[in-house]
Amino acid sequence: MKQTVKTLEKMKAEGRKISQLTCYDYTTASIMDRAGVDMILVGDSLAMTMQGYNDTLPITLDEMIIYGRSVARACKNAFVVVDLPFMSYQISKEQALESAGRIMKEATGVNAVKIEGGVNIAPQIKAITDAGIPVVAHIGMTPQSVNAFGGFKVQGKGDANAERVLKDALAVQEAGAFAVTLECIPPRLAELITKKLHIITIGIGAGSKCDGQVLVYQDMLAMGGDFCPKFVKRFANIGQDMENAFSEYKKAVSEGTFPEEKHTYTDGDCSDEFIKTHS
Repeated sequence: MKQTVKTLEKMKAEGRKISQLTCYDYTTASIMDRAGVDMILVGDSLAMTMQGYNDTLPITLDEMIIYGRSVARACKNAFVVVDLPFMSYQISKEQALESAGRIMKEATGVNAVKIEGGVNIAPQIKAITDAGIPVVAHIGMTPQSVNAFGGFKVQGKGDANAERVLKDALAVQEAGAFAVTLECIPPRLAELITKKLHIITIGIGAGSKCDGQVLVYQDMLAMGGDFCPKFVKRFANIGQDMENAFSEYKKAVSEGTFPEEKHTYTDGDCSDEFIKTHS
């Protein structure tokens, strides 16, 4: 069954946890969809995971649309969300609405957009939702503000900072977002926000009391090398398996043990006479 805003809201109401993973390509999205993942996020994290940048800032709206349509094409059941990238919505409500509209029109099959920010970005959220486009908000550690934060750091520490994050949560709900990502905030604050809001909360580094969880799939499959963020659980060591497979492939090619006869098309091959004539 295709997940929708309504089915996800029902999951929250019934206390059923919502699963979300990032994804950026058709093949991986197909696997996630078959596995039953509820939501797939085409995150601007692809700037780091797919393009090798140090942060999310360089990715463009055009690129998000390309990656978004690739993922959406694979998803028969999962609810697909695409990030609005840095400087595609901050300038004005009109810019935000135009960017969100482009994603929904050009990345066919996408179900919602995600936008970073709280009180400061509430007018943009309202403009987008008023146009009938579902919005997932994103507060706490917002990666597009990495330079303002002085790095990827936990937000909402202490009462004063917790108050700021709580105000952001209430503001994005009031603006019309149907869900909000809570990134890298203390667990008691995340639990409080989840209880106070009627919209869905999706945690990443925010403890277990959110309505759902999201991880970058390369992190949970150990595809990013030795570094592992504190909030990540590695569910498989696919990175090492891939490295081993690539190494075995190189060895087989180098030693001439691949391809074998069973990997070749022998039916209808040219005759000995043809080979002799043209040798």
